[in-house]
Amino acid sequence: MLPEIENLLRLQEADKEIRRLQDEIAELPKRVSAIEHKLADTKAQLEKAQAAVKADEASRRKYEISITDFRGKISKYRDQSLDVKTNEQYKALLHEIQFAEKDIAATEDKILELMLNADARDKEVKAAQAELKAEAAEIEKEKEEARRRTAEDEKQLTEWRAKRDQMRAGVNEDLLRHYERVSKFRGSGISEVLDHKCMGCQVMLRPQTYNEVRTGQQTVVCDSCQRILYFNPAHEMQALEPEHKRSRRHHPKIDAPQAWYYRQEFADAGEVFLCMANAGGQSSRRVFDMHTGRLIGDILSREGDFRHAFPEDVTGAIRLNGSWTEHEIENWGTEMPMTALDSLHTDLEAARYEMTSHASAKSKTPAVIPTEQAAS
Repeated sequence: MLPEIENLLRLQEADKEIRRLQDEIAELPKRVSAIEHKLADTKAQLEKAQAAVKADEASRRKYEISITDFRGKISKYRDQSLDVKTNEQYKALLHEIQFAEKDIAATEDKILELMLNADARDKEVKAAQAELKAEAAEIEKEKEEARRRTAEDEKQLTEWRAKRDQMRAGVNEDLLRHYERVSKFRGSGISEVLDHKCMGCQVMLRPQTYNEVRTGQQTVVCDSCQRILYFNPAHEMQALEPEHKRSRRHHPKIDAPQAWYYRQEFADAGEVFLCMANAGGQSSRRVFDMHTGRLIGDILSREGDFRHAFPEDVTGAIRLNGSWTEHEIENWGTEMPMTALDSLHTDLEAARYEMTSHASAKSKTPAVIPTEQAAS
């Protein structure tokens, strides 16, 4: 892995921690505000209950005054009844007295109802007062905790920002600008490659891009999300392990008329895929660039079986699975399709994992590059 990529990974970790601390610092006042809002609601409930008590007291006083007025009217009507001259006048006064007595009874019922409600009102007020007292204590506790956490977070934030400045100094300016531009819009500027995918955007990479990332010799950017890509071999093996535990890799037959191989070095072409085929007492060899799938050079033919005709190519190569007919391969022309190239890459990763697992099971010594027979 390039040193600048390692610095970027540490820088991204610092950026994430800085964002976390900033979010936490911003969130603490919101928590206090939510409690204060609840406290305001409790105060409003208390004020409402107290207002209801006062309203009931005012109504009771008003009813008591009304009863006093009605009794005054009754006394007045009775005094007038002593001076009346006719029965009609006397009956009229009696009716007024009866109406006043009914009004007194109705008003006394309302007073009684208010008296019965007074206990409930009193309980509401006391409950609201107790809740307000508890919440006031809680908000003071939360405020103190928020002040303490904010002070701690701001201290850590200062430390992380200092670390971040140091890490930035270890990254190329152009690469740093790219990282920060992508981070601003994507939330992260660097992403791991796993199982041929950019884990940032979950888009499959082209085989050439994937292998450039795996070699770790140059900076590679995801075509889809523009994140800077890196590869961790340990994670790749972990990702492959469950798949190979479920299903064992198929091995091609050693005497098959067609065979595919991977060579790490081939003349001046570097990593290549080789296609060997037997037909009519002759054998042919095609060489494809591992990254692009392009045909390298001409198709070479020799007498006899390909194992004997091209021993220098077969020895030390990794045998792969390939199921394309000669007719299909001829139709490819000068470049194999992406489906075929992806298939070979996937089988190569499985073969490498299998070789590593076998070597670890037998001993702790490094595994040697297998011969064609061993890989088969």
